[in-house]
Amino acid sequence: MFLHLVVIAWLYVAVMMAVAEATNTNGSLLGAIVTFVLYGLLPMAIVGYILSTPARRRARRAREAAAEGANAPSAQPGASIPPDEGRETATDAPIAPVRKED
Repeated sequence: MFLHLVVIAWLYVAVMMAVAEATNTNGSLLGAIVTFVLYGLLPMAIVGYILSTPARRRARRAREAAAEGANAPSAQPGASIPPDEGRETATDAPIAPVRKED
């Protein structure tokens, strides 16, 4: 949201600079257009691209995660994971069974 506010404010300043250029006695409409593009559009396009990089990165990671999830065998209907696949066997239990003391 803050990025949008900065872009709008800077473009307002650039428009006012272009209007001042166009209405000046020595100014021209071409100079106003060049002023708006070079002081307004071009810098804000660069700043917007740089500051939106984290959001684009998050979106790309989310798309990749969704694609990996869709390619997983468990995501297909009717598919099931075989029992004990990827798990430890009963003989490799990390905790010893508790016995009653007599």
